[in-house]
Amino acid sequence: MDKSWMHSDRRSKAYEFGVEAFLNFTVENLLTTTHIRCPCVKCVNLKVFGVGIIRDHVYFNGIDQSYKNWTFHGEPWEATTNASRNVEEDDGHSRYSFVSEEIDMDDNDFGDFGSDPYEFANVIGDGDQPVYPGCRKYTKLSALVKLYNLKAKHGMSDVCFTELLILQGDLLPEGNTIPTSMYEAKKTLCALGLSYEKMHACPNDCILYRKEYEDSTNCPTCGISRWKQGKDSILKEGVPAKVVWYFPPIPRFKRMFQSHETAKSLTWHAARKSIDGQMSHPADSPSWKLLDDKWPEFGNEPRNLRLALSSDGFNPHSSLSSRYSCWPVILVTYNLPPWLCMKRKFMMLTLLISGPKQPGNDIDVYLEPLIDDLKSLWVGIRGVYDAHNGEYFTLRAALMWTINDFPAYGNLSGCVVKGYKACPICGDDTPSHMLKNGHKICYIGHRKWLPINHPYRRQRAAFNGKPEYGIPPEPLTGEEVLHMVENGDRVCWKKKSIFFDLEYWKYLPVRHALDVMHIEKNVCDSIIGWDCCSIRFIEHGGQN
Repeated sequence: MDKSWMHSDRRSKAYEFGVEAFLNFTVENLLTTTHIRCPCVKCVNLKVFGVGIIRDHVYFNGIDQSYKNWTFHGEPWEATTNASRNVEEDDGHSRYSFVSEEIDMDDNDFGDFGSDPYEFANVIGDGDQPVYPGCRKYTKLSALVKLYNLKAKHGMSDVCFTELLILQGDLLPEGNTIPTSMYEAKKTLCALGLSYEKMHACPNDCILYRKEYEDSTNCPTCGISRWKQGKDSILKEGVPAKVVWYFPPIPRFKRMFQSHETAKSLTWHAARKSIDGQMSHPADSPSWKLLDDKWPEFGNEPRNLRLALSSDGFNPHSSLSSRYSCWPVILVTYNLPPWLCMKRKFMMLTLLISGPKQPGNDIDVYLEPLIDDLKSLWVGIRGVYDAHNGEYFTLRAALMWTINDFPAYGNLSGCVVKGYKACPICGDDTPSHMLKNGHKICYIGHRKWLPINHPYRRQRAAFNGKPEYGIPPEPLTGEEVLHMVENGDRVCWKKKSIFFDLEYWKYLPVRHALDVMHIEKNVCDSIIGWDCCSIRFIEHGGQN
């Protein structure tokens, strides 16, 4: 659009026509005539008026000629200038580097500014405004982020944090910009893109109260109330019995491409070549190559994302409380080079499932919103801006596999992982045996995976008294597993995994990967942990 009229004489026809064209452009893009920022030299986009008042201001005061990119009036923020890629200062560091240092974020995580330039303007203002007149060390935003980091680190309640903010405001000189309540602090921090969705869930893990159940007050499966029951057995209406936190990944994927350096790193895999023929990166794996070959329109775009999902339960209270379980669900982006993809700031938390018990096989209920987003990502998200190439494109993504320990593998895949049929490869032919005295099930057929001439295959006394001449079975394909669970095979499979709702899941050669180090830790804790405690107990003379 022609913007030369901004430098014309305000009495000229060119200026008059330019003002009208600007106002028409604004109304068409913002779809409002009453809530528009005024670009005159006095208001400088800080005040909001209707079209008539803005027209008068622009004529009487003149338009701000430094306002070259109309981001507040409908022009896309991403396409404005290369300087907006990382919002860098002269020293080459992000002006908001203190945020990434405090909460371990990348420069691309500062909100979906392309869709809401108003919030971005507020963040810029807070980032430039000193915490009090004359202060050079802290701005309003940097001080607030540091204070909020202390709140999270030491578990302050909202009331305690509000009182701390009030005290800070009293201690600092007059004119300080410290917010006076937790509510005001949250309004500022929400502009950084740290938003999430709180979803109510059935305490028995039956459903999430979303979509058709959004307005329900009782679970349609078990009939239990949605609301929490107090100690006096009275329902507290409006207080959910169980809550799940969902952090949508799509806006964060968009922001990854809004960073120039990150967008460049996301196509690193396309330029690399395997020199020694070994698998040194997931790009060398059969799953990656299958996606390229079976869906060439997906593989031909190097910016399309390849993801992995990891989840496991832990107790954040350590041994202080055994009646609490927390299950985070994390996404990893394999497009990044190995020295970046496993960094904390690129490991994306998407779900936080907490409660007095672990979700177990019902974890599929909580994965529903994430699976919906993965379906949308497979179809494609249009209008994603690539700051490295300076263009818009359609972003697609595919989940390649999950990473977990053996019990979590059973929950996510639906496979039986305990009992007589606990081997996911052998299935119904699992060689298991019940110990006569220990009453535990042991699995004795592992020698069949050794080379055919291995000496352990011929040993008898060290194992079960028999030689091993068997050969290892072939793992089931995804299509075979899906056929078995859909036809009611419940010997080796407990359920149909929700991941089969993804169009490509059944074709992947590897759908679930085991975390070997995690399993080693679990085995070590089970075998050695009790003995270490017993030794300490004996060393102290049997006194606790």
